[in-house]
Amino acid sequence: MSFHTTLVSDTESARQRLLQTPIIQGALRGQVSVPSYLAFLREAYHHVRHTVPLLKAMKAALPEHHRWLDAALDEYIEEEAGHDEWILNDIAACGGDAEAVRHGRPSAATELMVAYAYDTVQRGNPLGFFGMVHVLEGTSVSLALLAADAIQRPLNLPDSGFSYLRSHGTLDQEHTAHFALLMDQIADPKDQQAIVHAARMFYGLYANVFASLPLPQAQAGAPAEAAA
Repeated sequence: MSFHTTLVSDTESARQRLLQTPIIQGALRGQVSVPSYLAFLREAYHHVRHTVPLLKAMKAALPEHHRWLDAALDEYIEEEAGHDEWILNDIAACGGDAEAVRHGRPSAATELMVAYAYDTVQRGNPLGFFGMVHVLEGTSVSLALLAADAIQRPLNLPDSGFSYLRSHGTLDQEHTAHFALLMDQIADPKDQQAIVHAARMFYGLYANVFASLPLPQAQAGAPAEAAA
C-alpha cells in the first residue's frame, strides 16, 4: 500500500468528524447567511496568510537528506502567493470590511491551528506540515466548489465574492494529485508517522475553526437532529 493511501485511510475518521461539523452540513444544504460566510472568510484569511511563511519555514528546517523536496516546496510557495489577498477581495465584494479583517485578529481556534503549524515545523518534524497540506487541500477539493454554489445561490452574492473558494476547488484538484505522488516518495516510517499524526491533529483543529463560526439564525434555532 502506498503511503498516500495509508495517510488517507488512517485519517478518514478524523476527516469525517470535520465534515460533520454543523455549519459545513448546513452550508451544503443552503442554510447560510452573509455574516457566517464573512466569518468563514475572515478565519480563512488569518490562516491562509501564513501558508507561504510556513512553507518557507519548513524548507529552511529540512534536514540535508530531504533537500530533494526543495523544488516541490518552491512550486507550492509560488502557487500560494497572494491567495490571502483573494480572500480580502471576496470579503469586500460581499460587503465586509476587508481592512478590518487585515488588521484584526483571528478566532482562538484559528490562532491555535496556526500556532500548532509553526510548532510542528520549528519544534517537531518539519515534514509534519504536509499533514496540514493534506487536510486543507483535501477538504477544499471535497467541499469548495459545492459550498460556493450552495452559499452563493440563496444569498444572491456576486461571483466576485467567491474567487477563493472556486479557485481553490479547482487548483487543489491539481495539487492533490501532485501531493499524492510526493507523499509516495516519503519512505522513512518516522516521517510517515509524523505526517499522519499532524493530519489527525489538523483535522481536529480545523473542525474547531468551523465550530467557532456563527451559525445562520435558521440553523441555530433548528432542532439538533436537523443540524446534524
